[in-house]
Amino acid sequence: MMRLHTVFITALTALASLLVAAPALAQTMIPLKIETIPFDAGAEVFYAKDMGFFTKAGLDVTITPINNGPGIAAAVASGAIDIGFSNPLSIAEAYKRGLPFVFIAPAAMYSSKSPSTTLMVLKDSPIKTAANLDGKTVGVNGLKSISQYGPAIWIDKNGGDASSVKWVEIPPAAVPEALQTHRVDASIIAEPQITQAKATSRVLANAYDAIGIDYMLAGYFTTRTWADANPEALRRFVAVIRETAKWANANPEKSAAILAKYTSLDPSIIHQSNRAIFGDTLTPAMIQPLIDLAAHYGAIQTFPAQELIYTAKH
Repeated sequence: MMRLHTVFITALTALASLLVAAPALAQTMIPLKIETIPFDAGAEVFYAKDMGFFTKAGLDVTITPINNGPGIAAAVASGAIDIGFSNPLSIAEAYKRGLPFVFIAPAAMYSSKSPSTTLMVLKDSPIKTAANLDGKTVGVNGLKSISQYGPAIWIDKNGGDASSVKWVEIPPAAVPEALQTHRVDASIIAEPQITQAKATSRVLANAYDAIGIDYMLAGYFTTRTWADANPEALRRFVAVIRETAKWANANPEKSAAILAKYTSLDPSIIHQSNRAIFGDTLTPAMIQPLIDLAAHYGAIQTFPAQELIYTAKH
């Protein structure tokens, strides 16, 4: 009898375990298509994929790396992909043109304590101040973007005249050479090009400090229509990005290996770079400084940043 009783209890325990595990096992995998730019600021989705965070959350994710911000926006607008990576200025400008884009999660943040973007000149350049840039040529990675408006507001706030500057668009990887060949007198440079350029160039200013000390450089966005129609996919994605942000901020060595895998960057350069810092909660205060910056230079009319943050209908 004792043996039968033991077998019975064991069977009940096993059945209970199966019942508890059933919801997890039965979790429906939701397909999700994402496009991002393959660099540190846009790498959270790669970290989440390699660390198994998406799978654990029940998301069957397809990630397409693309070096074309407008291409990502077009794909999201058309429904070809579900979620894209972009910067607040681009999304704000698209929103004011009538596109129903909304941010759903933050990505890279700007921090004055650890700037990953700076304004640089050659080591032997005579340029020492903002006023020294009057009439000069400055390289940016996108015209009418934060890479132009950031140094512009720094120049204007520090005794120079940004309207006299000639702004030239240069791909990030080409910036160090553009400085060395005097194609530009100064340039905005982001990591890892900062680390690569230090052999011949110096930091003139952390120009983005003129915008603020802590704000969102980029985030994940979709259309309001997709967000309304896919609340569970949205909830799972936002939770994964929050988990990934905390993991990546705490594990720069581990994330560096994944970043090298997806970008073909030299791991030694990645380790020397100021790494991206990721936000884990989306707030209007993260976005408003960039909307106001664009409005200051006439790109758009200012509006409350809350309009760019998705809120579910009740």
